[in-house]
Amino acid sequence: MKKEKIYVALIGIVFFGLSIFTWIKPADDFSISERRQLAQFPTLNFETIQNGNFMEKFEIYTLDQFPFRETFRSLKAVVHKYIFAQSDNNNIYLADDSIAKMEYPYNANAIQRTVNKFNRVYEKYMSESDVNVYYALIPDKNYFLAEESGHLSMDYNALYNDMAEGLPQMQYIEIKDLLSIEDFYRTDTHWKQENILDVAKHLGESMGTPLFIESEEYETIKLNTPFYGVYYGQLGLPVEPDTLQYMDNPLFADCIIYDHENQKEIPMYDLTLAKGRDPYEMFLSGSLSVITIENPNATTEKELVIFRDSFGSSITPLLVEGYQKITMLDIRYLNETLIGNFVDFTNQDILFLHSTSVVNNISAF
Repeated sequence: MKKEKIYVALIGIVFFGLSIFTWIKPADDFSISERRQLAQFPTLNFETIQNGNFMEKFEIYTLDQFPFRETFRSLKAVVHKYIFAQSDNNNIYLADDSIAKMEYPYNANAIQRTVNKFNRVYEKYMSESDVNVYYALIPDKNYFLAEESGHLSMDYNALYNDMAEGLPQMQYIEIKDLLSIEDFYRTDTHWKQENILDVAKHLGESMGTPLFIESEEYETIKLNTPFYGVYYGQLGLPVEPDTLQYMDNPLFADCIIYDHENQKEIPMYDLTLAKGRDPYEMFLSGSLSVITIENPNATTEKELVIFRDSFGSSITPLLVEGYQKITMLDIRYLNETLIGNFVDFTNQDILFLHSTSVVNNISAF
């Protein structure tokens, strides 16, 4: 009986101590592994106590600020995988040393919404213009991993077929056959810039703009900072980080790159962002709504307009060679009625380039 009381007392001391520590320790602002802001201590006054707002937010605060939270998250993931033999952690799984998210099921409503969005943009700005319109789809990592690893995946054939039926006025450029799982970061959703020059060349060739710079003419620069991608924290298991690399060329030095959202010039690669919360944002400063790139040394006088998601940030520098001007538009964040403020649609190549995980997401467009 005495021993049992000691055990109960010790457990009480541990939980009481953790609770006290939660309340007095400085609150963390951000979870790097989860890529999100953490809850802060709520406002305490008579009104918030009376309406229950304080206790509701305080509960969230204690969960977010719990001591050794990251350690317990990792321990939970290890137990679920290696003791309970669960193949995924909240739809995130590890296969062939690569972390992926189960993109399932196929969302026909999301595809229809995407098609409708693209068609509205086409009808408003391109149907009466002398432009060449193309689209390409970037397969998510699940496309390469799910079947062999035994995880659920959406019906990719249905996705590609429905996009083709919904966009008959656009010429489709196939790129999935040029890609493999090795072309993507192990811990992140995105593709590696150093592995996709062949994709860029294929896009250029398909749009009648051959690209001549070969891989050895680029300087591939490796960053020393380890890259923990978006899936790393979501999985919760100990996995080696990726290495972030980028491809530089003397051609870029004369390019003028303008961020219309923040009204300032930006670099092709912002190395300060490589040390930030999402290092992938170093490529053209992330998912900005409108960017223009002017290249006075282009091999043609042509102009390219890319409707894109975040994947476009790393492949666009590889297309700069062939175009005097490139305009990048992210219509997830830019109202379609404002597009005409940035582009006069006359005699351009137009490329809709998006990942399957974006077009299959009902809230993306």
